[in-house]
Amino acid sequence: MTIKQLSIFIENKGGTLINVLNLLSKAGIQIIASTIADTKGYGIYRVLCNNPAQAYLILKEAGINVQLSDVFALSIDDQPGRAAEAVKEISDSGVSILYLYSFLWKGKGVLVFRADQSEKAKETIMLNKLTFFTEDDFRA
Repeated sequence: MTIKQLSIFIENKGGTLINVLNLLSKAGIQIIASTIADTKGYGIYRVLCNNPAQAYLILKEAGINVQLSDVFALSIDDQPGRAAEAVKEISDSGVSILYLYSFLWKGKGVLVFRADQSEKAKETIMLNKLTFFTEDDFRA
């Protein structure tokens, strides 16, 4: 029900992002979606890709500070208001969304989020019959 996301900690200086991108590119890793949240001295580059385990190993071997974490990826219809409905269902259950980003994948909206209560989020997804992506969905 969850997928693996890379969280890559990169220094806010020229060349660090391109170094990460080049390493992944040379290994044939396809980035599906990404987002950067910056702070004063570094950025957190969150990445969904077609092979997170391999990407993790490549970046670790290069001395890059990277973590693998579990996130949820809900599949929603590409229609106005559908994201709000999905977020409301999660929030109404008492689960807080720590961060969220979205993108389109093969005609479907994808809401990627990390929850403060993973087990309760899983239960909410099942009880509300929300559709979710698996890692296999992003390998094709």
